[in-house]
Amino acid sequence: MHVHSTGPARRPRPEAPTPDRAARQAGVRGQNLSLALRHVLESERPQSRADIATATGLSRATVSGLVDELIAADLLVELEPPAAVRAGRPAVPLAAARGTVAGIGMEINVDYLGVRALDLGGRVLTERVELGDFRDSDPVAVLDRLAGIAGRVVAHLSADGIRVAGTALALPGLVDRITGPLRVAPNLGWRDVDVIGILAAHPVLAGLLPRLANEAKLAARAEADARGHDGERPSFVYISGEVGIGAAIVLDGEIFPGRHGWSGEIGHTVVDAFASPPSRPAGGRAVWRQREGISTLEDLAGQDALMRGAGLDPTEPLESLLRAARAGEAEALGSLRRAGAALGVAVANVVSVVDVGLVVLGGTFGQVFPYVREAVEQQLERCVIFAPWSPIEVSEARAREYPAMTGGALVALRTVVADPATWAGAAPVAQA
Repeated sequence: MHVHSTGPARRPRPEAPTPDRAARQAGVRGQNLSLALRHVLESERPQSRADIATATGLSRATVSGLVDELIAADLLVELEPPAAVRAGRPAVPLAAARGTVAGIGMEINVDYLGVRALDLGGRVLTERVELGDFRDSDPVAVLDRLAGIAGRVVAHLSADGIRVAGTALALPGLVDRITGPLRVAPNLGWRDVDVIGILAAHPVLAGLLPRLANEAKLAARAEADARGHDGERPSFVYISGEVGIGAAIVLDGEIFPGRHGWSGEIGHTVVDAFASPPSRPAGGRAVWRQREGISTLEDLAGQDALMRGAGLDPTEPLESLLRAARAGEAEALGSLRRAGAALGVAVANVVSVVDVGLVVLGGTFGQVFPYVREAVEQQLERCVIFAPWSPIEVSEARAREYPAMTGGALVALRTVVADPATWAGAAPVAQA
């Protein structure tokens, strides 16, 4: 186990887009509180009351009242005003309050469990990660272990007087929207698991039951926040490479979930329906993937395939492959090049359907980015019909270590941003 802090993530956005101008209907106060808070959190530089009034169209007197309420709720703080450069009273800049409210992001992956807490400014307050091998594991035992880690994080926050806004859990599989169940996680060997029901048995999480989401979608949430600037809402396809391969479609800064929340299962798309697939480990694989002559993207470009293609044991850390690639070993470079080509073909199909101009590679693919980028770009140029007129950019992810945990924490904090009026009067959500 280890505990460490990293740099700030981007700030949370509200649960759904809100108007850029002041609301004029019922619930005006709550909507305007959210509008004022969102404006401060999404701005690249500290905003003053006058800045908020100018941007929103609210009167300065109204903004002053809203800001005072947000400060009293420990959601915003006043900073020291800058040195005056002209006569008159300098504007007082505002910022997210540090360490007063936390969102908790949790993750279950094939080789680790993790919990990360962020405050409204996107700062990591505490984090715990435990490494392990969770292939073909017992869901109850793994979820019990995760609940224990979460309990220690909540205890740390409670000891510091930090209120917990909520939790979200990233899972590497098909998750029904919001509450589950987890339908299938092939690389964990899990099927139809009532994640919420199991976690509800734990005292700490019983009052902090998480929203559930696919790992790639929460990682893409963190990436969208990392790429947003002053309210900009980017569009891109996010690819998350691990033992499995997931994806998320981000349109105008929001995740496109699909009807069930199952969009983005790019790892299970067929890339080669003619060549015989490579040998696969027994257990936990969907039956249809065993058909002779079919290879999915995960078969050809997942982390296990990368390692085997380089002549390495799949249980070795990815760093072994990176060392071999840096040393110029042909087998390692060839494996990465083949994986990049397969990835490029699969991503080209997604880009052709959704019409976005940016592909972001995260997870394993972010770590091997220099070795797969060219092959991915070549396939996009070759396979996407509109590429001659609108070239597709391929970029390394900006949300780096454990982005799904960051995304989960941001999702939890969005409830505060969406409804600060309710949150302002709330007691701490849970006690350790």
